[in-house]
Parts: sequence; structure tokens; C-alpha cells
Amino acid sequence: MTAIERVENEPDWYEPYRISLGIKANGLVFVSGQAGIDEKGRTVGGDFETQARRAFENLATVLEQGGSSLADVVKVTIMVTDMSFLDQIIRLRAEYFTEPYPADTLLQVAGLAQPDWLVEIDAIAIAR
Repeated sequence: MTAIERVENEPDWYEPYRISLGIKANGLVFVSGQAGIDEKGRTVGGDFETQARRAFENLATVLEQGGSSLADVVKVTIMVTDMSFLDQIIRLRAEYFTEPYPADTLLQVAGLAQPDWLVEIDAIAIAR
């Protein structure tokens, strides 16, 4: 039987929504989509760069709490509300990830969970 373990952080910005920040199972960490929000769930900044950096930082926090890191990410999905952010995403991927870069899916979506969110990032990583 596979043990499933919830990744926890204090504070847990997704607890009010009944969403796990991440789940550890079979040597992997599955991270829920991370947006540009602070530890109380409030959106940071009104611009893409600020939100994207915070989303990557939130992703790193959840991975660390799950016994992993950005260097261990094997698959990432990045959802943006406007594909005009592509150049910024490419630059940020190079800043936050290292070679070999993770497999990636980039999607433009009509909207995210909150109307002011511009980006959301989820990932699958190997647990250390």
C-alpha cells in the first residue's frame, strides 16, 4: 500500500479552501498550483513579474516542506492569463530552474481561481 502524506506549512495559505499545498507519494512530491499570494492568501502586486516571482517562491517553499527542491522538479505546469508574458516566463524559468530543465506545459487560460491572479504554477518533483 502506498503511503500518502500531506505537505504542510505554517501558515498554510490553502487550508481555508480544503486544498493540500502538496502531497508526497511514491517518492514524489505533487505541488498544488501556486499563485502570487502571500502567506495569508492575499494577492501580491498587480503586475506579472511580482506575482510570478511569488508563485515560484511559494512553489519552492512547498517543495522544501515536502523534502524536495526546485532542482528536483521533473514536471511543471505554468498557467498564465496572457501569453504576452512568455518572455518573462522564459527568463524566470532560467532563474528558478537549472539544467536539465523540467518538462513543462505552458497554458494561456481565460481565468484563474481569483480574478486578479495572472499566473499559477504546479509541479511534480522527486522527494529527497
